[in-house]
Formats: sequence, C-alpha cells, structure tokens
Amino acid sequence: MQTILLVLLVGVGLALGAKTTQAPRVITDQSQQNEIDDLKRIVSTLGRQLMMQQLFVEERVRSDGASGLKQIRLQEIGTRPYHAETYVGNSMASLHDHANYDRTVGLGEFIAVLNGVEFRTRHNDYKLRMPSRTSSAYHATEDIPFPGVPPEVTKLSSIQEQINEMKEWFKAWWSQDKSKRDYTKYFKPVLCFLEGAWTYSDGSLEESFESDRHFIDAASWFDLHEKTRFTSYAGRKSNLENFAYLPTTIMEMINGSVPRLAQWNYRILCHPLSKDIPFSRFRLVDDLHNRVARGATMEKQRGTRRARFQLNPSLVLDAWGSSEFSQSPDFLDSLMEEIPGWDNYKGVLNDTLDDDTAWSLNEDKPVNTAYYHRWFNSLKEGAMGINRRHRGFSDNNVFMAQTTQPNVAGLSYTHCHRKVCKTFHQKWTYAIPLEIVYLTPLQSWNPYNLQHKGDYKSTLGKTVYDGPNGTRRNGLMTKAEAFNGINTKAYYITPHAFFDKTGTSPRDPADTTRAAVGVLDRKGVLRAMTASGPRVFLNIPDVGEVRLRWPIAPVHNDGNVIFKELEALKDMVMEQGKYMGLYRTSPVGDGNSTGSVTPMTGNLELVTGPGTKDPPGDHVHTLRINPTDAAALQSGKKVTVRTSTDQGHSHVLRLKYDAAKKTYMINRCDGKPACWDGHPLQLNMT
Repeated sequence: MQTILLVLLVGVGLALGAKTTQAPRVITDQSQQNEIDDLKRIVSTLGRQLMMQQLFVEERVRSDGASGLKQIRLQEIGTRPYHAETYVGNSMASLHDHANYDRTVGLGEFIAVLNGVEFRTRHNDYKLRMPSRTSSAYHATEDIPFPGVPPEVTKLSSIQEQINEMKEWFKAWWSQDKSKRDYTKYFKPVLCFLEGAWTYSDGSLEESFESDRHFIDAASWFDLHEKTRFTSYAGRKSNLENFAYLPTTIMEMINGSVPRLAQWNYRILCHPLSKDIPFSRFRLVDDLHNRVARGATMEKQRGTRRARFQLNPSLVLDAWGSSEFSQSPDFLDSLMEEIPGWDNYKGVLNDTLDDDTAWSLNEDKPVNTAYYHRWFNSLKEGAMGINRRHRGFSDNNVFMAQTTQPNVAGLSYTHCHRKVCKTFHQKWTYAIPLEIVYLTPLQSWNPYNLQHKGDYKSTLGKTVYDGPNGTRRNGLMTKAEAFNGINTKAYYITPHAFFDKTGTSPRDPADTTRAAVGVLDRKGVLRAMTASGPRVFLNIPDVGEVRLRWPIAPVHNDGNVIFKELEALKDMVMEQGKYMGLYRTSPVGDGNSTGSVTPMTGNLELVTGPGTKDPPGDHVHTLRINPTDAAALQSGKKVTVRTSTDQGHSHVLRLKYDAAKKTYMINRCDGKPACWDGHPLQLNMT
C-alpha cells in the first residue's frame, strides 16, 4: 500500500508542480480550481503521512537496537535456534581472503543498521582505499600507502637471508617485542569502517565504493529495487551476490505537492591510524551462541575467523583492567575521530543550533563535526542539568559527521524566539567501525624484483596472462603456464619458501588465494610465489599463525533491552565468582546435591594433508566432527562427513580411527579408496 501511495503521490505531485515551457493554463471554472486545490491538499497530506511512516520505522529500529551488524546470509540450520547464522557463522560478517589481489579485503553480504536505517549490502569485497587527502570532491578516494620494507631485510644479498630476517621482524611484531626490531615502522594498523547517508539521485545508479570483484547489478535504482523485491519474494539471490536492499524515502515536499526522494547508500573505506594498536588492546567478545553451536572454547574461538573483538576503552592503559564503564570518549572514539566524513580530510565544520555550538570534551574549542564523533559538550545545560551529550537518543554505537556535499540529503530546523526565527540546515553521514587490518612489509617486499604491470584490466596488465602461441597463462609451475610478471589481480610477490608449505590455515569457500603459483621474473626465470594481499591469518614457520584482520564491528542487538539483560545474565553465569554478591540465592546449592557436572566436549576439527594434483593445485580441506561421532570413531565405527569447500570442490569422506597410531584416517573419499586430487589418507589435527 505504501508503494502504491508513493507512486500515485509522485505522479500527481509532478503533474501539479512540474515546470513547463508552455504558458500556464487559465482556469475559468471555479469548480475546477477547487478540485485542483483539493488534490494539492490530498497530495500534501499523503506525502506527510508517508514521511511520518518512514520516521516511525526508523524510530522503532532505533529504539529496538543500536547501529551495528544484524545478520549475514543463512547457510546452516539445526535443531537449536543458535545453529543458524546471526552476524557470525563460519566467520564474522562473512570475512574471507582474496590475497591474490593487491588490496582487496574479502567481506560478504550482511544486514546492518545505521542510525535507524536498516539495509542489506551486496557482496562487499572492499579495497584498501581512504578518503582523499587533497580533494573534497564527492566520493574522492585514494589508495592507502603500503608500509615500506626494513632496510635490514633488503640489504641482504641472498633470498634465503632476506626470508630469515623478515621472519625475525614478524616474530618481533607477533610477540610485541620492540627491543631488537622496532616493528611499528613497518606494521601499520588501518581502521576500516562502514558509513551511510541519504543521497539525492536522478535515478541513475551510483557505486559509492570500489571493489575488484563486485558491483550493484542494476541499470537504475528502480531496477535494483525491483530485483530486490523479486529475490526477496521468491527466496532467491543474485548468484554473484550483487543485489542490495537500499531503501528510498521522501525527504521533503517541494511547495507542499512535489515529493523529493532520497536514496540510502553506503560505502566501506579505511583510514591509516596515527598510532600503533598493541594486541593487548583486543579482547575476544563471547558470542556464546556461536561457540555453543560449534563446541568451541574461548581459546579456540579466538584463533578462528569467527572471532569478534573489543578494544580496551582506556585512553591510558593498553591491557584490559577491571574498569570498563565509560561516560566519556574512550579509545575507540580517539580512533574514529581521525576519520573524516564525506567532505574528506580537508573538511572543517561546526554544529551550531539555537546559538549553541557543539564543543569538544577534551579541548577548549568546537568539535570539528566534519569528522566522525559521538560525544560533545553543549555550552548550555539541558533540562536534566547536563552539558555532556551523546549523538542520538539511545544509540551507543553510532558515529556521525557533518558534510556540505550537494548530493547528500539534508533537513532544516526552524527555531523562533521572541518573534525572531532562524532556520538551520544540516547534512549528516553515519558510521561504525568494522575491523582493524594490519598492513605488513609483505605488501611491498619484492625480493625477486618481479615486474609489476599495473592494473589487471590495463593493456600491460593483461600481458601477465599472455602465453606462447595464443595460450593463456594460469600460474602453474611451468614456464609456459606461469604468470609473466604480476598485476593487481595476480599479486604474487612473496617467495613461497617464506610460508608454511602444509597450508593448514583455515579456509573459506569464498577464498580465491592459491597456496603457490609460478611467476616469471624479468629474466624469464620461474619462481614459486605466494599471494601478498590482505589475509585474515598468515601461517609462517618459526613464527606461527598470526592474525592480520581483527573484526571489531558492533552489533545491532547491543542496544536491545532484552539483549542487555541476557548479556548481564551471561556474565553472571559464566563468571559466578566475580558476581556472587549479585545472586539472590547461592548458585552452588546447599551441599546436598548428588548430581555430577559433565564438562562439555568440543567438536573435533581435522584437516587433510595438501592435495598433490595440479590442477586444482596445493590446497587442504577442513572437517568438523561432533563429539558423538568422534566417540563413535574411537570405539571402532566408521563415520561419514563432508569437508569444507576449497579450490572449488569438497569431498565426502568415510573416516576411521587407527587406535595403534592414534590418528584419524580416510577410509573412502567420494566413494573411492583415495581422493582424486591426491590428499594423503592420514588426517591432521588443527
């Protein structure tokens, strides 16, 4: 009904209010004039009602929760509600690897809320791009610079010596030991964030941020809306996940009769932080529903793609302490306040309303509202006698920035005092943090001096794939098939010898990174290389498995009253000793209980050995076995499971347990004695 009213409203409004080059028609019949006046009033009333309905929806969403992630696409179900995905499933926000690209950060679809606006993204796969430092133009961005390479590495003559020295730098960084190597010069954290705004549009589609792999697959906003309506109605999706649900609203009624529509749009960018972020700042968030579904301890969860983290709020201490309650800007605020809104880094704006300017809590000056923030001081006390303010009524997660961009839809506010009226017009964008990504020297280190031929879509970049006699190179380990140099899509500059050859790091079906490829250097020598783009984890011999991506996204439920109550109850149950004084009666009982407590047993996680056939190339599969099946295996029974999808395929394995060797073995693979791609029969523990 609302859609029908909107269509009628737009049609009638345009008919009544559109400009024409012809002379206005003279109305001679008073009854006709009265009918037109009535239609104008009806259009104005309907338009106002639709605007109020949109406001009601946004206010309802704002009161039901906070800005944050809400849901990822469903892939699994089970007998318990928490078996299905929320904002986390097999990975947080569907993050994955596309490290063969130089600066693509793998991130799937999700539903999010920003300041009461709920929307669904396309498959994101965003790039390491930042707002422009030199231009204030609409959506002007630039590449984030990669860190340099320590001269202690590049000065060494042999590749193996450089590999050994580079590992020492990673050891220093991963152990947070700056005493021998000051890693902070070459390991740089960037904060990647989600932002959105209401924008004006002539109907043509607008891509607000770059992706090497995905785009909004529609000819216009209307076409996108219709495709989204159909796929939601039919329960389908775009196979390439290039549709998004981005709502439209009536922002104003021009002359009371012509509706002006605004289109919601979002983007994902990153900002290179001015300070190092020690690992001690991060604390794992206990997404208990996900841990229970997978039988994962806190320690196990921390080392997976499912992990979500919080930053210590203290402005002074890195390590977490006992005090977590905050009534003022914290450490996350100090990071987000480095990030500009849509006027980019050159933006300087103030928020003045009713002769009251938003003032900084930390400095004696107005807040530069062109940058993201959520706290400010009012120069005038409110009705509660408080000067300190937080943006929004109850949204603890949202960050806001003002902008002057003509494409952004704004609203006006008129205040009258003693018959003197002032009108204020403002435009705002909204943001939340998504993740902190550490850039390392591997993104610049090119020890074989491989020729970088630029963008993979450029004429020179395409020659990376040109083989002899019109054949196409695919990166296999022969001179005829190896890549001829590198480009932004075949970004393989790290020697394969630097990494763990077993390739046991967890994978996702969406990953596109190959364990090793062949690349010809400038002299035509074949080199075994590994991808150097952003990853979730790096598995480095003598260093370990190090995490590069730390998801810190808040969730929509943070602001929900029931969720707050459940989180409090969860803390009391999981940390009884700490909260014992809050129990109405002791949870331990009266000492007469004869029952026993059986500790929970986690899932058994195994990984195959690497496949030996090429194609598909070096890869492994992971498999998860629940405690019941694990017990059955150890009792001598055989169990059938399906592996993860890697390199475009999975396997159905029948497993057995070798009690003498205390190892799990493949008994049958896809119904045959061995896997077609050469995986060893013995399985390894993860």
